[in-house]
Amino acid sequence: MASTEHDSLYLHPDRNIALELVRATEAAAIRSYPWIGRGEKLAADGAAVDAMRAFLGTVNFDGVVVIGEGEKDEAPMLFNGERVGNGRGPACDIAVDPIDGTSLTAAGRQNALSVIAVADRGTMLDASSVFYMDKIVTDASGFGVVDIRKPIGENLRALAKAKGKEVGELRVAVLNRPRHEQLIAEIREAGAGTRLISDGDVAGGINAARYESRIDMCVGIGGSPEGITTACAIKALGGFMQGRLAPKDDEERARGEAAGLDCDQVYELDDLVRSDNTFFVATGVTDGELVDGVRKKGPIIRTESIVLRGKSGTIRRIVADHLVEKWLDDTDR
Repeated sequence: MASTEHDSLYLHPDRNIALELVRATEAAAIRSYPWIGRGEKLAADGAAVDAMRAFLGTVNFDGVVVIGEGEKDEAPMLFNGERVGNGRGPACDIAVDPIDGTSLTAAGRQNALSVIAVADRGTMLDASSVFYMDKIVTDASGFGVVDIRKPIGENLRALAKAKGKEVGELRVAVLNRPRHEQLIAEIREAGAGTRLISDGDVAGGINAARYESRIDMCVGIGGSPEGITTACAIKALGGFMQGRLAPKDDEERARGEAAGLDCDQVYELDDLVRSDNTFFVATGVTDGELVDGVRKKGPIIRTESIVLRGKSGTIRRIVADHLVEKWLDDTDR
């Protein structure tokens, strides 16, 4: 029988570097484990950064951190422009957050993640000069239906109709911040319910695009790093996303415009990440709807990770057991 293009996919599959990157998010999550609930978010973040940096150095790729976490609050970070990987593989843009939800980790609360997103070199929007982004995320039902420029009530009614639901059945994830008081009031006035997030809106955005999630939409202003990271995941999930930069003052707006950003533009998903060859990897630090957190079980530490690939639309879940003695010293156990 003649060979076809589809046959060649089985004979010569593309390397999935996300399966190597997951070791870095696992390492960051495990190293932050001793700091869960200890009230020291910078210590947790520092441990995660050091572990992630060390493991990224072993991965076969030539990565540049396009957008990192930490600059806006002087936390430890993998800095923008940092080269990662061993330099011997594909050239990639990287968005990293060793802990998305440092405050959640410090308080021992749910939904803290260790996250890496990857795309082809030069395809991620470099929004590092403007720290915050307004966004709206749904599953595929939002295409041609939802628009960030419309009032939230109008968007909710349109999305409910597209999903065959009543507005009262919709659940909307929003960061619980004073800046969102009016938005939250308008969501409830429209008849929908809210799922208020204390921190870590990457998980909120991803859950809005997952078919089995109870969340129908994620809206509001969160970090630009989280926005770009989320966009890589939404590509793999086939979901809908728009973002609009939210500079906090005229000085930040001017800095963004000097970097070539348009603070009035609505960035569609393909503007946020111009490649479909995206990877998204997250390991749970604390328990959440997306993945379970790190758990110590006698001599082992168990991690759960989710691995998303845009090119193939594949979603993998990886549960791994790690020997405690290889990871934590006596004081951490």
